[in-house]
Amino acid sequence: MNLTWIDWSIILILFALMMGMVFLSKSLMKSVSDFLATGRTGGRYIISMFHGTAALGAITVVGALEQNFNAGFNSRWWEMPTAVILVTISVTGWVVYRFRQTRALTMAQFFEMRYSRSFRIFAGMLAFLSGIVNMIIFPAVSAKFFIYFCGIPEIGHIGPYSITYILTTAVMVLVPLYFIFTGGHIAVMFTDFIQGVFVNIVFVIIVILLLVKVGWTDIGTAIQSAPAGQSLINPFDAGEVQDFNPWFFFIGMFGLIYTKLSWQGNSSFNIAAKSAHEAKMADVLTNWRLVPQWGLFLMIVPIVAYTIFHHENYKVIADNINTLLAGIAPADQSQLKVPLVLNYLLPVGLKGAFAAIMLAAAITCHNTYMHSWGSIFIQDVVMPIRQKPFEPKEHLKYLKLSILGVGISIFILSILFRQTEKVFLFLNISGAIFVGGSGAVIIGGLYWKKGTTPAAWAAMITGALTASFNILLNQMIPDFPINGQWGWFMAMVLASIVYVIVSLLTPTKAFNLDRLLHRGEYEVKEDHSSGSQEVVRGWKVLAPTKEFTRGDKAIYWATTGWTAAWVLVFFVGTLFYFFVKPFTNEQWFGFWKVYTYLFLGASIIVTVWFTIGGLKNLKEMIYALRHNIRDHKDDGFVKKADQ
Repeated sequence: MNLTWIDWSIILILFALMMGMVFLSKSLMKSVSDFLATGRTGGRYIISMFHGTAALGAITVVGALEQNFNAGFNSRWWEMPTAVILVTISVTGWVVYRFRQTRALTMAQFFEMRYSRSFRIFAGMLAFLSGIVNMIIFPAVSAKFFIYFCGIPEIGHIGPYSITYILTTAVMVLVPLYFIFTGGHIAVMFTDFIQGVFVNIVFVIIVILLLVKVGWTDIGTAIQSAPAGQSLINPFDAGEVQDFNPWFFFIGMFGLIYTKLSWQGNSSFNIAAKSAHEAKMADVLTNWRLVPQWGLFLMIVPIVAYTIFHHENYKVIADNINTLLAGIAPADQSQLKVPLVLNYLLPVGLKGAFAAIMLAAAITCHNTYMHSWGSIFIQDVVMPIRQKPFEPKEHLKYLKLSILGVGISIFILSILFRQTEKVFLFLNISGAIFVGGSGAVIIGGLYWKKGTTPAAWAAMITGALTASFNILLNQMIPDFPINGQWGWFMAMVLASIVYVIVSLLTPTKAFNLDRLLHRGEYEVKEDHSSGSQEVVRGWKVLAPTKEFTRGDKAIYWATTGWTAAWVLVFFVGTLFYFFVKPFTNEQWFGFWKVYTYLFLGASIIVTVWFTIGGLKNLKEMIYALRHNIRDHKDDGFVKKADQ
């Protein structure tokens, strides 16, 4: 074992705190809407943190560390213009606002309202299958992390399979299942919030310690020694970086717009908000919530790890890690390099805190995704086929059975599946089985009254087939030239083209978007916190609306200013590099030092800010769940009159 009793105590304390929140959630869950969407009581901070921690599972941490070990600081350079996309999406409420206006409990419920019941069933089944394929590496990657980071000993084999690996993988599935069965979506949000608070604090502390322990001098020596074409600090000299070169990030930028709300694994945060405006503000706050996680920890830690492997002062540590990794699959070696560096560098206590974060991350991510896939199967496949709603108790029973089926499936498939691609590449292409086509269907359905049902069918099928063929070819052909990122891009483009062409070839009566979005005579007054429903066009969509309070406007202008500053850095730096004088490696390194300290300062502020805001939202949510009157007809069933 690599952990001391102090480390294990920290893990147990965090786990006990999460268990306490689960038991609290049990007493608050009183309806199907509570189980599926926390009774729509979520405030902006807790929604934003829930979205962040649901997306920041143990597998995401491992994948991001793997990516940035290969790409270095360059990933942050190419992500700077992405901030423009994120803020524009957030402030305009792109897709999020209109989807919340539909009052749909799931995306496929919206598909029935906009297209047809048969399309909803097809889309629900496709989302379910895509989610299962996508999730089959979640327990496996998480289990391997804990086995190697904690030093869990081998206790035997069943045929070619390690018993330690099987048991650890089982824990990665069983604990989240217990959380879901006890408190439904309320338990998911509560535990995600606890993780969100803890993770920000520990991430900031770890970064400070690593920078002090390794130092900028050694970091600079190591990362500036990277070969030409594979620089970790000069984004314009990284074209030969395998998989995570500039094209990887350009495709990601396109995907941010195209796939907004497409991915259903953590879609429940969209419907848990108490109003469309709160969902929109949660999306705005996401730009800050990302700072301590993606902007700091997941960027700096891989750089420190790269230093350990490429600086002579740390040769002994690097040799020990390489010896430990020898003999395991290349894909596993790539995933475990950075975590094992942390195992060597973190002191007692902080090592346990990081392991506790990863355990919480695995639990919260897995329970979010299993809840989503199991709920989608019942809500968007079984219920539409059944053509009548369940009784509340019966509904909850089948939801739990479906989620149990998801857990059993991913456990078995995790043991059997052979992963050949890097984590993020596999996640993107497996997710594209659904999101490759759903982006066109969602955007067309919410914004284009001429989009047709045949076009939706054609786009979804095109995206699914394109992604599936890419997965199969990567499994069958070693070193297949089209990786998961490019496969995802091809699925998105082809599905979009098909949706437009088929819509134009199958003209029907223009769809009534006012009815779908509950506007005008169809308005649901309680969904609007304040202000009017005036239609805003042109550049005005980037300005705060009448629903924005003074505090909302302050958050918006702070977000806009922070984002604009980094976007300006990107464009000025790019223009200067190409038209005035290329920067030297020393200058690039100096820039990234300044970047790190700015993000470190911002991370400390964000950690305090979101902890206070989140605790306030948590208190409000608990009060609302204790006192709200439930509408037991709010179960996601779409009556014919609503179609």
